[in-house]
Amino acid sequence: MSNDTVNLTYPETGIALVAMQDRSAHNTFSKALVEGLMTTFAQISANPTVKVVVLHGYDNYFCCGGTQEELIHFYEGKMKFSDLPIYRLLLDCAVPTISAMQGHALGGGLAFGCFADLLVMAEESMYSANFMKYGFTPGMGATYILPHKFGALLGGEMLLSANHYHGGALRERGISAKVVKKKEVIPTALTLARDLANKSLVSLKLLKAHLTQRIKSELPSFIEQELAMHAVSFAQPEVKERIETLFGR
Repeated sequence: MSNDTVNLTYPETGIALVAMQDRSAHNTFSKALVEGLMTTFAQISANPTVKVVVLHGYDNYFCCGGTQEELIHFYEGKMKFSDLPIYRLLLDCAVPTISAMQGHALGGGLAFGCFADLLVMAEESMYSANFMKYGFTPGMGATYILPHKFGALLGGEMLLSANHYHGGALRERGISAKVVKKKEVIPTALTLARDLANKSLVSLKLLKAHLTQRIKSELPSFIEQELAMHAVSFAQPEVKERIETLFGR
């Protein structure tokens, strides 16, 4: 399956390789990218031969979160991040998923990628929970998944500061995700995928369901709290100005 924004291939038996490539929107959550991902993962779910999914971006971009238009709509109350049926896509996939974050992952894009079962990151790329940069509190389950994957102290720092962290710096801070040279991210992810593809499909699904049950149980309350915080933080007049002046910088 291939379209302008998402490309699905099967490079080896049991492995689905998904490439996000919305070049016009720099892999923000454009309508085309969201629809492409939803369609692609539906196809993967219907394919009984897939044992593991590897997701990556293009060039310097993995996934960069909401579009400027979406953020303005959040501010205006026209939509909520929960209206984008995507933040749980990797979590809810029945087979193990690997985020090959070869490029920058920002805001909701970082949270989205972190819901994968395994992470591979690039020394040179930037990773940022940049929500607070625009004056509003984090969403997309970021307040749950970042401390879960990176540790409470570092995850909290990333959420509060909205700073950019190179993958190499995160490795020095002790994250457990694999951090390699950018050119090695996708090959490393595929090596991990081959290992999983040698396992029993039934057992992979059972173990994934077991390992994610706590996340699936705890996440909904965090989503509710994030939405409640958004109702307050997005109401600040400064937020619209920040979105209009700082987006993409």
